[in-house]
Amino acid sequence: MANDIKDIAHAVEAASVMRLFASPPRMLTLGEPTHGVDAPLRLRNALFRQLVEQQGYRAVAVESDCVAGLLVDDYVTTGAGALDDVLARGFSHGLGASAANRELVCWMRAFNDGRPASDRVRFAGFDGPLEMAWAASPRETLTALHRTLTVHVDPGLIPCTAETLDRLLGPDDRWTDPAAMWDPSASLGRSAEAGELRLLADDLGALLHAWAPHLIAATSRDAFDRARLRARAASGLLRYHHAMADASPSRLARLTGLRDQMMADNLLALAERGAVLVHAHNSHLQRDISSMRMGGQRLEWWSAGAIARTCLGEEYGFLATAFGTMRHQGVDVPPPDTLEGALYVLPAETCLVNASEAAAALTATGPVRRTSPYFGYAPLDPAQLARIDGIVFMKDVPED
Repeated sequence: MANDIKDIAHAVEAASVMRLFASPPRMLTLGEPTHGVDAPLRLRNALFRQLVEQQGYRAVAVESDCVAGLLVDDYVTTGAGALDDVLARGFSHGLGASAANRELVCWMRAFNDGRPASDRVRFAGFDGPLEMAWAASPRETLTALHRTLTVHVDPGLIPCTAETLDRLLGPDDRWTDPAAMWDPSASLGRSAEAGELRLLADDLGALLHAWAPHLIAATSRDAFDRARLRARAASGLLRYHHAMADASPSRLARLTGLRDQMMADNLLALAERGAVLVHAHNSHLQRDISSMRMGGQRLEWWSAGAIARTCLGEEYGFLATAFGTMRHQGVDVPPPDTLEGALYVLPAETCLVNASEAAAALTATGPVRRTSPYFGYAPLDPAQLARIDGIVFMKDVPED
């Protein structure tokens, strides 16, 4: 088994990645099996830099708040803002504290310096404005969308006033109460006000779409795309809050699915603009149905990658990352009859493996099992190899 695998292992570099595909995918995604470790992010940075410089990709999207990410995009494209503030406010999930993410942002800013706008690398978050324990108030996105339409569209077509929105939204802390994550009765999502806001968000989004030709001419395509992003986020948040108030047994599964649906919508909007590089957890990018245990339940939902691929087809590429050891988090040498164990015998600290060739090599040696996921770390499922393009393997992941 080791010799067969050794024959199909290559350096993790742009040229090796491109050989996995008949043509460069419009959306090339790189997953990771856990969060909060900088070593795989530094490998991501090196690979994405090569893909930008050698293959012409001009957008990088990460698993972070799509609205907050606009601050990072402004910084990397124009230098607006201060780096520390951009990292603190432009990322969600604590990702701005990562030294590797700082490195990514600084490299993008340096790459863009002096380049024409059409050749700059753009940054995007593609997650919803959500955290594990709460969802943001829809105030910021709804009021910004309303303000854009008020400035550029006949006032008689606007479905409500700013004062009406403010009254219906009320105090933001009613929306962000962390108790609502586990207690549906603590959620505002099925109140009469939230119901009215969902209708208004839909009407405002429809008006934005109907007036697209005028809005693009009056502002810019980029400004219009940002308004679309806010419209998606507002509707997505209100839909998510509505699900948080659901007391049925399917509540948590519905929430995980809605989150990935928001991710997929954001990714597809980015793909409309051009080729994009994407980084997130493997479970959000894989082509298969995803699952996890939460609140004592096994949840299943279709990942953002699976949804995006239904629209992009072969223009969607997925590289999954797998680890050998991560001893500081309790992940020891993988058993030899696992995918990670087969790759662990390779001498290289990192390598790229064609997933279909790996599947053939492993099948020839007998059954290969998947080890049980550790908390926060998910080994690859050998049964999914046919739906993965390549595996980026890190033999020993050090503590940062």
